[in-house]
Amino acid sequence: MSAGARAVGIARGWIGTPYLHQASLKGAGTDCLGLLRGVWRELYGAEPEGVPAYTADWAEPMGAEVLWAAARRWLVEKPPGAEAPGDVLLFRMRAGGIAKHLGLAGAVGAEASVIHAYSGHRVVESPLTAPWARRIVARFEFP
Repeated sequence: MSAGARAVGIARGWIGTPYLHQASLKGAGTDCLGLLRGVWRELYGAEPEGVPAYTADWAEPMGAEVLWAAARRWLVEKPPGAEAPGDVLLFRMRAGGIAKHLGLAGAVGAEASVIHAYSGHRVVESPLTAPWARRIVARFEFP
């Protein structure tokens, strides 16, 4: 089984975990990065680098693409149009802002979905609707 397929199964196991900023504990609390960190730990063991404390606005005041840079260090960036379940999706939530939301592709194609955690919600798998899809700025796969 591919790492992407395994990642989908792992991420679905987090569904229902409450949103909690900077957390990464299945069933107790997580944010979008915490979900990805939890999937990584179940796939590979220890996380590849420590995560410093971060605010909800990330590095937006500085305009630094901190999350994108970290994704490039540890994941494999995919070309546009290459889609597979288990891909890590990086979202820019507003024009001119930095990319600061992550999710995993649960399914691709006509029934595309994203598994993610975001403020005010638990970890959910939701349809990858046009408003979400147009915010994707990069797609990665696990190494």
